[in-house]
Amino acid sequence: MTTETAKSAARPAVRRPDVPRFALGAALVLGALVATLVATTVTLAKPVPGLQLPSAAIEYGIALARALLDISAVATVGLSVLPKLFPVERLAAAEAMLVRIRPVAVFTAATWAFSALMALVLQAGELSPGTPITLAAVVDYVRHIGAGQGLLFTAGFALAYVVFGALAIRFGEAVPAELRAGIALFGLLPLPVTGHASASRLHDLTMVSMELHVVGASLWTGGLLATVAVLARRADLLADALPRFSKLATLCLAVVAVTGVLNALAELAFTPGVALPGSLFTTGYGQLVLAKIVFVLILAATGGAIRYRLLGPIGRGERTALVGWVTLELLVMGLAYGVAVVLIRAPVIS
Repeated sequence: MTTETAKSAARPAVRRPDVPRFALGAALVLGALVATLVATTVTLAKPVPGLQLPSAAIEYGIALARALLDISAVATVGLSVLPKLFPVERLAAAEAMLVRIRPVAVFTAATWAFSALMALVLQAGELSPGTPITLAAVVDYVRHIGAGQGLLFTAGFALAYVVFGALAIRFGEAVPAELRAGIALFGLLPLPVTGHASASRLHDLTMVSMELHVVGASLWTGGLLATVAVLARRADLLADALPRFSKLATLCLAVVAVTGVLNALAELAFTPGVALPGSLFTTGYGQLVLAKIVFVLILAATGGAIRYRLLGPIGRGERTALVGWVTLELLVMGLAYGVAVVLIRAPVIS
């Protein structure tokens, strides 16, 4: 046994005093909802004489359903990846905690599937404003529109996760975490089909870039939420998992920043009638892009503060302000997700 392993095994299972861990998830949800509503209001299409537009209820409903889809999906990803953040020799110590979170992952996956189907129904209704949304209209939307197919596929992956997650509740890690995490991450891949990247002139490049963006953001956000919310009162397990997650988060930050800028600039550069850099300030789309850039910069700063100021004390089992820092980070992440929900559907010229 190595010295590091011996220290890890000898570390006492300290339980911290109660902390407001539910504030972490609440901050993410609150940020996403506020940003979604504000961004939807900013980009809502203006009435045009003689042209019937979808109702505000449909537009806000789609945005909120997509926000719920994103938050539940990233929570599912984070809970699935969490077991892989522990050294193999520490999994037994973490098992009692993993038993409690497996049903939560099934619930978030079911919420993911429900919100994807709700978004599908509402987006089908968006195509025929003023008429009732029928099953035939939804089926026709799926048959002919890539966005409908993407939402149906992601709902299917979420339901598949529910099945394998239920098996994990029964059989534990005999249903590998890699399998569950893989299903969750593959379930995210159809989502870029529903956005601007699917119609870009640089279709192949922007689609790959957007896939990386979605996966990186989900691992980063979901991993942070799961790691701190689940382990905040277990100093021993937190000291094992957080340094590993910090390395993953640094990689995800780089991927999200590079792909986000690439996608936004490509969309603005190849849209007729839009000129860079002025369009970043004069269009609703550009302003949302700038908001996301600001949020990412704030996240980089808070993530750096956590890594360089708190990892050492956490490794020594000391009490820190980690939950407060992470609550702030998740609030900003929620704001970024809310903006992204609207950004993928917002007209570039607005």
